[in-house]
Amino acid sequence: MRQVRGVSEFISQYAHSLDAKGRLIIPARYREELDEEARLTVGLDHCLFIFKGEDWQALVAKLNTIPISNRNGRKFARFLMSNAFPCEMDKQGRVVIPQVLRDYAGLEKDVVLAGVGNRIEVWDSKTWAESVTYDDMDEIAGNMEDLGI
Repeated sequence: MRQVRGVSEFISQYAHSLDAKGRLIIPARYREELDEEARLTVGLDHCLFIFKGEDWQALVAKLNTIPISNRNGRKFARFLMSNAFPCEMDKQGRVVIPQVLRDYAGLEKDVVLAGVGNRIEVWDSKTWAESVTYDDMDEIAGNMEDLGI
């Protein structure tokens, strides 16, 4: 990962495998940016998200501004935060993915790690191949103008 004008930029994708203990090797390119405060949590589309510490803290700060009376806000904060775990790497650059997260993302053996800006997404390789298609990119690109892209 590199910083572009202060913005996190995880890029590229890597194929790896979980070992029998649920450990996943984090690619060296990503590993160097993940500090002791990095977090692993559920993601959208049944993948997992890994955030470096400062990006996780920024997300938590935003979630904490949602009024407690906002039902969807409570639910979304609960979804992300109650399923978050420290992303602690061993000396070989592996992280243990808790069983609850493996179950959520359907991770069994072969996985794809995808750099997506301020986060790394961890996908079951079969789910990645089935779900992450780009057939509708022309239509999606046309809608990006509304976001200023």
